[in-house]
Amino acid sequence: MNPYHKPVLAEEVLTYLSPEDGKTYLDCTLGGGGHTELILEASSPHGRVVAIDRDDDALDYSRKRLARFGDRLITAKGNFRDLKKVLAEKGISAVDGVLFDLGVSSHQLDTPRGFSFLRDEPLDMRMNRDDEKTAANVVNNYSREHLAEIIRTYGEERFAGRVARAISEAAAKKPIETTGELADIVRKAVPGGGKYAIDPATRTFQALRIEVNDELSSAEAALEDAVDVLKPGGVICVISFHSLEDRIVKNAFARKAGKCTCPPRIPVCVCGARKTIEILTKKPVTAGPEELGDNPRSRSAKLRCARKISEQP
Repeated sequence: MNPYHKPVLAEEVLTYLSPEDGKTYLDCTLGGGGHTELILEASSPHGRVVAIDRDDDALDYSRKRLARFGDRLITAKGNFRDLKKVLAEKGISAVDGVLFDLGVSSHQLDTPRGFSFLRDEPLDMRMNRDDEKTAANVVNNYSREHLAEIIRTYGEERFAGRVARAISEAAAKKPIETTGELADIVRKAVPGGGKYAIDPATRTFQALRIEVNDELSSAEAALEDAVDVLKPGGVICVISFHSLEDRIVKNAFARKAGKCTCPPRIPVCVCGARKTIEILTKKPVTAGPEELGDNPRSRSAKLRCARKISEQP
């Protein structure tokens, strides 16, 4: 049984990447290896994939499952923000395509690591279990003001102040140790919590996961570097699952496509905007009816793609 989700928007990713024999691709989020497997098959018999993940479970599982590809699969443990370092260590200077599948995996949600509030389990949320910071550290040690900022910014929670106050008051009495404890605190803090379509704890849990794993700043840094390591003509594909991720991808692509970010009153551009990519998806690509029926995770998936061009003077 595959403990990882089916790769979302797989056909669309292959269409834009167009893997070819003998070329090298970078999968920055290996997970269960679904996308990597498809790229390796499409670039047979000599195409290679360098696959990064910070989760030991994902690396162990995918290395075994994809062992038939031999040295065509090159894996590395790490944060994708270090992709340039990973490629340098593998002796690779540039790649023909890059893929990001952002967010949390089904396996991470299904194992007792604190990502889900559907079960009562230790409040962890680390994608890389070698990291020191856990969700328990955050809720029990951050100030109320800091918590509110995180929940408001990363969770887009309108009642962030109320939730942060409730968490801080509860933590002052007794450390919050499990997902069940935290979810109950959040639900009670959100006015009319039972009336919402999604569980009131959803946004706060998303915010804490992003904070613990430094997801958004890592994505910003990685997207910049990913374009740098692409060969001219190479394609970058990014799948995101919530508005914060998609906004980062959209803005990063706009900058790399040469959009000037100078204040409108400045008569001459001073930001140094240069066009290095051509955006291939004017609007994000989403799953069709068949995939939506077969794979619920694809419901919120958005794919944006761009092609590297020669840098303009």
